[in-house]
Amino acid sequence: MQMTTEEAFVKTLQAHGIQHAFGIIGSAMMPISDIFPTAGITFWDCAHEGSAGMMADGYTRATGEMSMMIAQNGPGITNFVTAVKTAYWNHTPLLLVTPQAANKTIGQGGFQEVEQMKLFEDMVAYQEEVRDPSRVAEVLTRVIAKAKRLSGPAQINIPRDFWTQVVDIEIPEPIEFEASPGGENSVKAAADLLSNAKNPVILNGAGVVLSKGGIAASMALAEKLDAPVCVGYQHNDAFPGSHPLFAGPLGYNGSKAGMQLIKDADVVLCLGTRLNPFSTLPGYGMEYWPADAKIIQVDINPDRIGLTKKVTVGIVGDAAKIANGILGNLADDAGDAGRADRKAHIAQTKSAWKQELSSLDHEQDDPGTSWNERAREARPDWMSPRQAWRAIQAALPREAIISSDIGNNCAIGNAYPDFDEGRKYLAPGLFGPCGYGLPAIVGAKIGQPNVPVVGFAGDGAFGIAVNELTAIGRDEWPAVTQIVFRNYQWGAEKRNSTLWFDDNFVGTELDMKVSYAGIAQACGLIGVQAKSMDELTDILNQAIKDQMENNRTTVIEVILNQELGEPFRRDAMKKPVRVAGVTAADMAAE
Repeated sequence: MQMTTEEAFVKTLQAHGIQHAFGIIGSAMMPISDIFPTAGITFWDCAHEGSAGMMADGYTRATGEMSMMIAQNGPGITNFVTAVKTAYWNHTPLLLVTPQAANKTIGQGGFQEVEQMKLFEDMVAYQEEVRDPSRVAEVLTRVIAKAKRLSGPAQINIPRDFWTQVVDIEIPEPIEFEASPGGENSVKAAADLLSNAKNPVILNGAGVVLSKGGIAASMALAEKLDAPVCVGYQHNDAFPGSHPLFAGPLGYNGSKAGMQLIKDADVVLCLGTRLNPFSTLPGYGMEYWPADAKIIQVDINPDRIGLTKKVTVGIVGDAAKIANGILGNLADDAGDAGRADRKAHIAQTKSAWKQELSSLDHEQDDPGTSWNERAREARPDWMSPRQAWRAIQAALPREAIISSDIGNNCAIGNAYPDFDEGRKYLAPGLFGPCGYGLPAIVGAKIGQPNVPVVGFAGDGAFGIAVNELTAIGRDEWPAVTQIVFRNYQWGAEKRNSTLWFDDNFVGTELDMKVSYAGIAQACGLIGVQAKSMDELTDILNQAIKDQMENNRTTVIEVILNQELGEPFRRDAMKKPVRVAGVTAADMAAE
């Protein structure tokens, strides 16, 4: 059938149900964007391509449906780098469309030319360049299939002079792959280990959320064994928080109960997780990873099994199918050994942590440092981060989707939110980009317009994405609620400065004259400050009402004291030793 290359491209998008594109308009993509309105594809024109990519990540993570990011070749595409790598480590199947400088002039150092395939080769799950106009649909179909199968972003690179050509082409049917239920022998071996375990623990990762029925399958397995279920760092939505077996998140500022319970495990089923090293670092001064336990690791990617932890049984495949397979192979008396004592211990450990968490108001100083004490004395009437998080929890709807940025105040909140279902907690993941919270929650709201959404960011990270306020206030954009923790500092790095650099605060201080609430108002949005717990709860309640009933976006600037929580990288930092010494007198004269 004859059609233009751009028609073939868009028809292929339609065949795969891709209805949303995020980016900034540019001439290299206009032949296809021109067709978007008639094709039923919405183009969300953002203020910056980096935020556009994070919106795409938020949309797909909240819905499970693929979206695409696209922009002008060269500088438009290079602005996607951080967002693409973020999606890669979030295991988000996204389509990255990179129009390329024209074949006719490429290599001559022409306008907006860059090696776009090399740029993303370590950042995508798959990439392919269109070599001939007649292969546009074939290549695009394969790239989309790879993104889904590998659960990550995949790139199609297409020279811009391939558009507007008439070709004889057929649109391939989408190729769906059935996920593997794991090897029969390895599933049986895992079931045998769990059947004989005295203190089994399940650790759910992102793969449980991404797998259809993954949470339900892990719940059935946990209930059969009466095994506590921990979740990986930033995956608080990987098991229902109201379930009596939910033990909370491991990792940085996570659940002390979860850490204590997994510490005593003799068998750990790591379900749908790559066990990245950061997620199992010591917490609350506790080395909790059970060094002598038998470890069963389930991941869709065989390259990640056994990569960071010693594994007894590795299983490659889909989390839900493997969990169901293990359940079907358990002995009839699996979990019976010590069941009553185990259930009582789980309940007691959770209760003790809940009481401790609810009583935590302030952050502690390391021996020999006093920043947090000084911060409280300097602003005794200002909220602490933990007080703010408790006030937020009092107003946050149970069904809400939330996003979190990277940073100290967001990280302090890691132990607080839990959820009844998956695709509710959009954290920036292990690439750790600043500026994720706002665009991700906007993308989530586009995908789930009838669900309340709340984004979180520290004031440093929010400054990276604040320009999106100029885009999201337009009539066609859905309303969101965004909380900005305002302590006027880059908190994570300032904490490092207090611990290892003798309070030498280089580049950590933010401008106290800037008002993000004021910027929101200037963009036609609601901007308001909250200075007490009661005020914050009331303002958040009203903001969510304005979001859901009046389609109004609210930016809540939460004024905090300057207390600082745990540093991100105790494992990677140490106090430097000066040997030769450096002084200003060493500077060469002008």
